[in-house]
Amino acid sequence: MAGGGPPFELRATHEGLDALARALRAEADGKQLRKELAANLREALKPGAEQAKSSIMGMISLHGAQPALRSAIAKKIRPEVKLGGRWTGARVKAFKTKNIRGFPNAPKRTNSARGWRHPVWGNTDVWVQQRGKLEWFDKAFRGREGIYKQAIHEAMEDMARRIADRAGNGS
Repeated sequence: MAGGGPPFELRATHEGLDALARALRAEADGKQLRKELAANLREALKPGAEQAKSSIMGMISLHGAQPALRSAIAKKIRPEVKLGGRWTGARVKAFKTKNIRGFPNAPKRTNSARGWRHPVWGNTDVWVQQRGKLEWFDKAFRGREGIYKQAIHEAMEDMARRIADRAGNGS
């Protein structure tokens, strides 16, 4: 996903998640069940988000500029779950850093091999090319995608079992 491709994220979706979301809407207390499913899915992805945060914090900082770019990026990495709307799924996403040094695309650019250009501080006539830690986000998940997908499927199966048990008990 490096190099400015599609949205900056690791996404795990499952065709059964749409059906599960519809079943939750049909339940009398579906809203509460949806909240529980979303919380369980976020919890399943939390280790991946922590790994990505750790990875960006390992990026070298030469000048110690303020505000701190690495910690600002790390704060914007979190699991996201949506059960309906334009897409249904669970993902870990690095959100934009809106107010950090006028650099909203910091997560994407620090991950990219191309890096980014910016003016030298205090001199808008001189521009430099800078690179971050190459593929820090991508490497945090590489080889672990199956673990996170399995955790998501387990959370979905648990909720489906709860709904099936209710239907079997008539409650």
